[in-house]
Amino acid sequence: MSSGASGSARTRYAILGCGSVGHAVAESLSHRGKDVLILDRDESRVEALRDQDLNARVQDIAEPDVVDALDDRDIVLILASDVEANKAAVSAIREVDGDQYVVVRASDPVSEDELRERGADVVINPSTVIADSALQSLETGELEYMARQLAEIIEGGGGRMAILTHDNPEPDSIASATALQAIADAFGVEADILYSGDVGHQENRAFVNLLGIDLLSRADAPPLSEYDTVAAVDLAKSAEDEMDFETGIDVYIDHLESDAPPDARFVDVRTNVSSTSTILTKYLQEFDQSPTEAVATALLYGIRAETLDFKRDTTPADLTAAAYLHPFANHDTLEQVESPSMSPETLDVLAEAIQNRQVQGSHLFSTAGFIRDREALAQAAQHLLNLEGITTTAVLGIADDNIYLAARSKDIRLNIGNVLQEAFAEMGDAAGHSTQGSVEIPLGIFTGIEASGGNRDTLLHLTEEAVRRKLFDALGVEGAAEGGNGS
Repeated sequence: MSSGASGSARTRYAILGCGSVGHAVAESLSHRGKDVLILDRDESRVEALRDQDLNARVQDIAEPDVVDALDDRDIVLILASDVEANKAAVSAIREVDGDQYVVVRASDPVSEDELRERGADVVINPSTVIADSALQSLETGELEYMARQLAEIIEGGGGRMAILTHDNPEPDSIASATALQAIADAFGVEADILYSGDVGHQENRAFVNLLGIDLLSRADAPPLSEYDTVAAVDLAKSAEDEMDFETGIDVYIDHLESDAPPDARFVDVRTNVSSTSTILTKYLQEFDQSPTEAVATALLYGIRAETLDFKRDTTPADLTAAAYLHPFANHDTLEQVESPSMSPETLDVLAEAIQNRQVQGSHLFSTAGFIRDREALAQAAQHLLNLEGITTTAVLGIADDNIYLAARSKDIRLNIGNVLQEAFAEMGDAAGHSTQGSVEIPLGIFTGIEASGGNRDTLLHLTEEAVRRKLFDALGVEGAAEGGNGS
């Protein structure tokens, strides 16, 4: 290989085997002004290439002396349909310590492996390339079709739309609803974002307040029957998806499968992405809608929160959506959202959870006692997951005659949402997915005791023991009965 070559303008190419694929590559490189040498054993084909002013020579690429013609070439593309000839050419180049960058054509997965073993830098299987291109075209066409359907439902539904988030909404749900609200607005439809429960986590409150997102509690909103169109986003991880809606759902968008999804007119569930914010970003792009700063910031935070800042279950689609949103978003606001001050209640819950922790292997269970802010349980469970050797956490609290349990897991072998369903679904509401989950159980189911000032400690102890045993049994943890604080 020539020692002075540097930069694309001076790179010299060789194409070995010039059938339909090689010919197309040769023409493309020549049109870009590249120095291309073509080697092929078919004399008539070489003559035809020369008639097109291409630099072509007769050469059997399966013969060892093929390397003599490649001494001044930097990149070698071996593109014959004869895979055995391609193997011989790769071997010949590497046997003389040729340092050219070699791209070679394979015919199947077995020949791909053999060509790599012989020293090819890149192996291309045309059938795989065609299949990937077909799938990409299919995905593009499917999104275009889905966007057209969504637009027809929004435009044709009337002037007012309800967008349901799941109960106690978190960033992905709120951001998705905010984006759908912006899409509806572009079609001249006014949309309300409705939620049940509380926006309790301080990061979520900061998120809503800093971005000026208007959320309306369902308790304060009109009945759903008064809206012309009803949409639901990111609902699968919530108990909300099991409720009886007083009117039908028109639009349902999520990145998780639901056990009982609403029978909606429009359904888009994509389990091949890790956030519903990613799906809504794709719709904004398909509608050629540049997001406002608030919407872009919300969506980017929704993706980052759902993927733990791209460290959990992140897909290429999540990354490309985040890259698209990045220049539109307010990164100072993102930093403020991600670093909110901790409320005294949250600090108290975290302190109790640290003090009362019980560890079995890599599983941690704790109780925060009687609490005022149940969202603080989720934050405590997340913080405790950072302890060395811990892969799964669960933190219990009692409030308003209910038992609340928040769980987190980073164990890739475990779906904590399924574990909670197995342990507690028959006695309360259990929801979640692979890395997080929550449970709400009426207090009396476990103890039959009403909470009062005189029996609070007894009630808490009985509840803690019963919940811990059931959880550890579902996890398959040995020695669940003994416990220990792991300090």
